[in-house]
Amino acid sequence: MDANSTPTTGEYAKKTIKGAGNLLTFLIVLIVDVALGFFAFKLFSLGYLPLGVCFVLIIIMISVAFLVPKAYMFKWMAVGLSAWLLFSIFPIVYTIYNAFTNYGDGHLITQAQAIDQIQAQTYLPETGKAYQWIAYRSADNEYLLWLKDAEGNTSLVTQVDVEGDAEIPLVTGENGIGELDEEGAPVTIEGYTRLNRILASTDKNLTNIRFGDPENTIQVRSPSEAAELQPLFSYDPENNTFTNQVTGTEYFDQEGTYTAQNGERLIPGYTAVVGAKNFVQFINSPGLRGPLVTIVIWNFLFATFSLLLTFSVGLLISIIYGDPKFKGKKILRSLLLIPYTIPSLITILIWRGMFNPDLGVINRMLEAVFNISPRWFTQPWLARAALLVVNTWLGYPYWMLVTSGALQSIPGDIYEAAEIDGASGWQKFWGITLPLLLVSVGPLMISSFIFNFNNFNLIYAFINGGPPIPTATTQAGYTDIIISYVYNLAFASGRGVQYGYASAISLILFILIAVMSLLQFKFTNMWEEVGENV
Repeated sequence: MDANSTPTTGEYAKKTIKGAGNLLTFLIVLIVDVALGFFAFKLFSLGYLPLGVCFVLIIIMISVAFLVPKAYMFKWMAVGLSAWLLFSIFPIVYTIYNAFTNYGDGHLITQAQAIDQIQAQTYLPETGKAYQWIAYRSADNEYLLWLKDAEGNTSLVTQVDVEGDAEIPLVTGENGIGELDEEGAPVTIEGYTRLNRILASTDKNLTNIRFGDPENTIQVRSPSEAAELQPLFSYDPENNTFTNQVTGTEYFDQEGTYTAQNGERLIPGYTAVVGAKNFVQFINSPGLRGPLVTIVIWNFLFATFSLLLTFSVGLLISIIYGDPKFKGKKILRSLLLIPYTIPSLITILIWRGMFNPDLGVINRMLEAVFNISPRWFTQPWLARAALLVVNTWLGYPYWMLVTSGALQSIPGDIYEAAEIDGASGWQKFWGITLPLLLVSVGPLMISSFIFNFNNFNLIYAFINGGPPIPTATTQAGYTDIIISYVYNLAFASGRGVQYGYASAISLILFILIAVMSLLQFKFTNMWEEVGENV
């Protein structure tokens, strides 16, 4: 078709449909971007910078994927990538960010929010008056406050930001005022509802409102009293300092906390970057040096023995029930999967009851047969042994399933060749079965080791890290692993919740596990080389 030819009806229709589709796509992307942009703006305004940046990146990614023709291949990945960024990447980045901040109890808000809360603190000067009060509220959430001072004088005042006179004459029939009660307070005011004093005192809007003369404002401070309150602290934005109006004490900003020279601190503080302070605190902690070595050693032993026991029991069951001559194996195998079907927390609590030194079935049986009654929860190594028993019970069904499939994938002719060469059953197991099995399940063993290395739920639910280490200056127990000890340091130390401190320790733990994983992957490569030579 030459340049001057007229497009056919079909071509015109296709162009029209394509144009309409592009316009619809643009409108949908615009709506999504506006909605996400609104959330991002609110996050920025509230001081949640990292999450706001995350939403901005999602907006850019969606816009590019759907509006830029060259990025068409990413169109169907945009939603998945956005979810990956929001739920996977952001928590990691945010944890790293928090590791370098003082985020925790007393430092949960932004600097602007902390300044507002400190400025909201008030006091009653010596010349200030106190009043009995009754509040009235309109449909537009405008308030009036009836006051009665110690001399019995009454008045009705408006909010400071209301135009006109602050005081309304208490005259029945004027300004919508109805009859007065025995105290001299209006029973009704046209356009307003009289509020219950107890309930009204819990209204944050009411308690934050200033009434009366702008030069001498009145605030509600209790169900029984309103007073001529003054701000306790004045803020100097140029120097970023607070000054106590009563004592004259000046407070300077020190890493998210306004602190006086005598060490007195204003509450609340705010989230601030403190550099490597959390890491230094963890390394230099006096209570760290004692129990940490014990905890680290036990952590590695616990993860290693948990892996070996669960794998060995699961493999043994797979080999036994893999024998075609074994009758009833399907029923028995199904019964052996029961621990895998019950929620682990319930199983842990059941085992905790069974190991009870006084009432548990295990001690009853041991006492009846051997006349012994072990103190499972007070003796360190007995507690550790009990943990390994419970973890073996929880973990062997997984390895039974995994190894059952892996064993079936080993060619039978290899065993036939070994039998011809005169290999015994043990020789076939150690020379053929185990090497080829490790090639298949090696990566799963690494993941199992890492899981047990961080198996917080079992430690916490079964024994809460006990029994305690008597020489430790921090909360630490003989069955604590690193993650449970970190939890105790950050959240159960009596110093409040310390998210920044916990993030720093988690980052150290992450690096430690990453190094272990690399070493273990190199070790599995050795298994693959062995498998190739079998």
